[in-house]
Parts: sequence; C-alpha cells; structure tokens
Amino acid sequence: MTRTVTAQAVKAMLHDGQELALLDVREQAVFGRGHLLFACNLPLSQLELQIADLVPRAATRIVLCDGGCDGGEGLAGRAAVRLAGFGYTDVAALAGGVQAWAAAGYVLFGGLNVPSKAFGEFVEHEYHTPNLSAEELKGRIGRGEPVVVLDSRPLDEYRVMNIPGAIDVPGAELAYRVAALAPSPETLVVVNCAGRTRSIIGAQSLINAGIPNPVRALRNGTMGWHLAGYPLEHGSARRAPELSPEALAIAMARAAQVARRFGVRFADGAQVGRWRQESAARSLYLLDVRSPEEYEAGHLPGTVHAAGGQLVQATDRTVATRNARLVLLDDTGVRAIMTASWLIQMGWQEVYVWRGAFEGAGAADTVLERGPHRPRIPGLEGAGAVEIEPAALAKAIENGQAAVVDLAGSPAYHKGHIGGAWFAIRARLEADLAKLPRPNLLVLTSPDGVLAKLAAPEARAALGVPVRVLRGGTAAWQAAGRLLTAGAERMASAPEDAFLRAYDRDTGVEQAMEEYLSWETGLVEQLKADGDARFKRFPPQ
Repeated sequence: MTRTVTAQAVKAMLHDGQELALLDVREQAVFGRGHLLFACNLPLSQLELQIADLVPRAATRIVLCDGGCDGGEGLAGRAAVRLAGFGYTDVAALAGGVQAWAAAGYVLFGGLNVPSKAFGEFVEHEYHTPNLSAEELKGRIGRGEPVVVLDSRPLDEYRVMNIPGAIDVPGAELAYRVAALAPSPETLVVVNCAGRTRSIIGAQSLINAGIPNPVRALRNGTMGWHLAGYPLEHGSARRAPELSPEALAIAMARAAQVARRFGVRFADGAQVGRWRQESAARSLYLLDVRSPEEYEAGHLPGTVHAAGGQLVQATDRTVATRNARLVLLDDTGVRAIMTASWLIQMGWQEVYVWRGAFEGAGAADTVLERGPHRPRIPGLEGAGAVEIEPAALAKAIENGQAAVVDLAGSPAYHKGHIGGAWFAIRARLEADLAKLPRPNLLVLTSPDGVLAKLAAPEARAALGVPVRVLRGGTAAWQAAGRLLTAGAERMASAPEDAFLRAYDRDTGVEQAMEEYLSWETGLVEQLKADGDARFKRFPPQ
C-alpha cells in the first residue's frame, strides 16, 4: 500500500526548505484543469521517459498527486509502485489527491507552467514593465519610425506565426544579441511572444541589462496582434546574426552589471566537481542554456539542454525538485547570468553560473558529447518487447492479421498515423484496449518506438494476445516510404493527454485567446490567495 500524506502536510513541506518533488501524474489536459501551484506534470504514461531528468536523485522526497482516487488504486499509487522499482526511496501520495487539496481550502490553478506564468505577471506588476498595444506598434511601423521587433520564443514556435518583420531571438539571447540588432539608441525595441510572459520577461531583461534604447513589451503578444485584426506571418526564418567581438564585449559588460544587481553566484569547475560527488545526497541540475544547435554541436557530459528563455518560461518542465542546486552554463556567461538572475527572482535559493565551463573543452578530461540529450530511461531494458519490421507489419495489416495501437500524443496522432491504427493513452491501456475487436496480433507504435516498448508488457497483460512493437516506431514506417493517415478516427482513449493552446484549436480560436489572456492577468490575485510563491523584487539599480 502506498504511503500517503495529507494536504496540510504537503502545505508544510512547501515551506520547510527541504527538497521536494511534487509530481502530478495525470494526463496533461486533466492536469491543466486544476492542480497545485508547484506541481510538475509528469503523466504516468510518460514516467520513465522523463523521471531521470526531472528528479535525478533517487532519495529525493517525492509526493505524487492524482485526481483523488485511493493512493493504492489510483494513478498516484501506480506511479509510486513504479518509482519504487526504479530505486526511488522516499515516495508518498497526496491522500485524496487534488480534491482533498481543494477541500482543505487551498487554491487549485488551471493551465500549464503556472509558476512561470504567474512570475511574469508579478514582474510586470512590481517593475512596471512598459508595454505598447498592437495598434500602437502597427502605427509606428506604418509611420516608418525606427522599430525592431524581437520575438522571444524558440524557433519552432516563431515559425508557426510571427509579427511581420519580427526577428527570432529566444529569451536568454536577447541581452546577448541586442547590440547587433539595434545599434542605434534611437531604435525602439519591442519584445513579443505568443501571449504575455516572455514578452514581459524579455523586455525587462533588456531594461535590466541597461541597454540605451527605449524598450517595450508587446501587450498580449501575437494573440493581441491577431485579435486587433492584423495578419501574421507564417514559416519565417529571420534570426539574429552572429556576434562581433565588439557586440560580445558589450553583452558581457551588461551581464556583469546584472550579476551584481541580482546577486548571481559563480562556481568553477572544481566546485562543480565536488557537487557532482555529492549528488546522491543533494540534487544537482547541470543546465546548458545555449541554443539547441550549440548544445548538439558539443556539450559537456552530464549536462541537460534548457535554453535560458524557456527555462524561465517553463521551469517545471526541466526541474521538478524544489530547493535543488541549479548550475547554469554557456560559453560566455552572458546567457547563463541573465537566466540565473530570473531564477533568483523566482525564489530559487541555490543558483550558480559555471564560470569558464568550456575552458579547455576538447582535452582528455573534458571531451564534448555531440547530438541531442539522451535521457536515462529506467525499465526500458527489462521491457522484453518483441519487435516487428515495417514491411512485416504492412503485410500483416494487409492480411487482416494485426491491429495497431498508436501511443503518440493525440496532436501527433491527428497529424498522421498508420492507416487503421487506434489511438490510446498508455496509462489507460487496460480499460481502453477492451474497446478494440480482439486481434490475433497487437502491434504497438509510438513516434520513435520507445514508449511502445515500455507499454508492451502492460498490453500483453491487458489483452492476453501476442504483442509486437514496431521497430523504430512511426518514424521508421515513414522512413520506409509508407504513408500516414491524418484525422481523429479510432480514438480508443479520450484525447486528454494534450492541453491545447489557443492557436492549436480548430474552432473558437479568438475566444480561447481572450480567455487565456484573462487567465494570465488574473494569476497575481490567485498567487495572493495561495501564499506559496516566494518571488523576490529587487530595488532599482
């Protein structure tokens, strides 16, 4: 039976200064309807894929949340058993789940990445970050005034839609690259994102860095632009140029000023080495805040990629352990310092910048790794999955001998899946596979096949028929030249795995945008009612 703790006990844990990983194991859309402020969404379906990165220390105090089922029978209880099997030693479930939290008189928050979103509203409220409306920006551009619009989102988000003429400069890159983008102090610098948070944080970053230009956040971002009736661009690829030595010197000087104001602390390689040795007793996150391309071109072993702007925007997607030790690194220190300054204001107590992290890189003891981060996935080797090649699966489908179940996220499934496949959520396989006609052979797939391998034993237990996993997943099916089918047919599970953004919807987009923006601006009052946030306001320079 899973150990449980009361809502009152969890409330006390949030303020005792010790490490705590508060994990909500429901699917994302369900989580988004109401959760604890500092809960990190880690669906049971995805547990093995993310747990080693989100909670790297096996002895971390973990509290699991679900919707309110008994701890031994609900999602939290199932997650606790699985975590114990992976070696986690201090795991409990919130008794009564989020229902008990609300019944105790505590606040539930809707949406995703709420601590970061709420922090953005706090920053605007406390620092009076200047902004301008879409109408004002459109007028300035139309009059030919000197304006540069910097989109602070990652490139993949920017490519979906952007303000016409905007340049993609993700959050932590702003103070790093702005000198080359607005060399004249007369140029108005406008920072935008899709909504509010990264617009506010980005604009305030430039103000904190002391750039001589006037700076404004675009009020309500691309949503505000769209709601004003102005067209957006799609598929753009404008990016900041590489830094000149002069621009880099300016950025480093400005970052040093930010470090002094916000008390950014530094650590050298020897200190980081000691912390690595202590990581079984004290949680350590080594976070490389450079761009994805830079990280994949060469990164230090043991570091995880967390582009600086996104780390501030969605801290809970990277770091699940409150009161952990965070070490940030990049090649010049500028992006790490700017990111650290915000994490400090968010209330993180132990944040350090690794000074000179890449000095001597390439030597025998500092060989860089290349490619994307590859997380450790507990349980994968013991899954015992038997694989099937794409050609063999195609033949089995043609002969009516196999049923295919796709465990991809519902948006990916809607975009494209193997013809005739069923959509299912892994955590619901036992109940939802019963909706399928009983097959002679069940074949599981997922984007790269990893999640399918993990789910294979569960599918065998649920149906009692032979189970195979598509080798290489749906990506291998496509690579073999086979077509995918779009649409939302054959949904064995309700698509509650994805909390859709306003601009991801097929209908009611404008209403969803209005509701989202109202939700963001209302977070300050919710924070006051909740009382758990410890955001910090620093006095002016």
